[in-house]
Amino acid sequence: MGKDAESGEPGEYVAKDYHDPPPAPLIDVEELGKWSFYRAIIAEFIATLLFLYVTVLTVIGYKSQTNPAKNTDAACGGVGILGIAWAFGGMIFILVYCTAGISGGHINPAVTFGLFLARKVSLIRAILYMVAQCLGAICGCGLVKAFQHAYYDEYGGGANELAQGYKKGVGVGAEIIGTFVLVYTVFSATDPKRNARDSHVPVLAPLPIGFAVFMVHLATIPITGTGINPARSFGAAVIYNQHKAWHDHWIFWVGPFVGAAIAAIYYQFVLRASGMKALGSFRSNA
Repeated sequence: MGKDAESGEPGEYVAKDYHDPPPAPLIDVEELGKWSFYRAIIAEFIATLLFLYVTVLTVIGYKSQTNPAKNTDAACGGVGILGIAWAFGGMIFILVYCTAGISGGHINPAVTFGLFLARKVSLIRAILYMVAQCLGAICGCGLVKAFQHAYYDEYGGGANELAQGYKKGVGVGAEIIGTFVLVYTVFSATDPKRNARDSHVPVLAPLPIGFAVFMVHLATIPITGTGINPARSFGAAVIYNQHKAWHDHWIFWVGPFVGAAIAAIYYQFVLRASGMKALGSFRSNA
């Protein structure tokens, strides 16, 4: 057992040993010759497609049901913000659960970027994941428009935009903090050390990740409609393709990427002290 193991009396919990995986190569050309690599890219594409299809349909359905000009039935108030948040969080839980063993279940360029900064994935994999996620988001929103063409344009196509009364700085801050919560949860839920130390407490990684998405949506839907996923914002903007969808669109790229970077640095270099361990190892070898 490693130094994290604990020996004690019978019936006392004994922690499992763990090993951190080696850092991913910056550029891993060998991946391009493996079918598992392309299978992972396809999984990211399909997962993001399904994510946008279900969630954007939920947003449009809610807006159509709560339009007083077309729906005078007070009993039919739609799913509400709570229902929208559940749709986003629930779909992330389902899709991460289904694809984690194939691609890692990123479904979000910000998550991929954070994992790349932590050397969990190579640069080639990160770039192709982001491309697949954005294409999947475009196709998912395209399916929504094909099935709900009349409602799609009328109710904004589920595109993210900064709500009236909020400054751009507030929108960026909301996206940074929201993405930080998500990526921080991803690192924590998939940490091999945590899984070994707390192995007596079964933790299903997709569950806290889905709940993080749910909680962030509750907090930031009134501000930005909740991006925290550049592919989600980009796919909706491409298919809707109206000025208000592209106006301040940069917020939904800069905010999530900055939030993901802060989460990666905080978890890897502060909580896990990876930088100090590497420096200590270097000094010992010297």
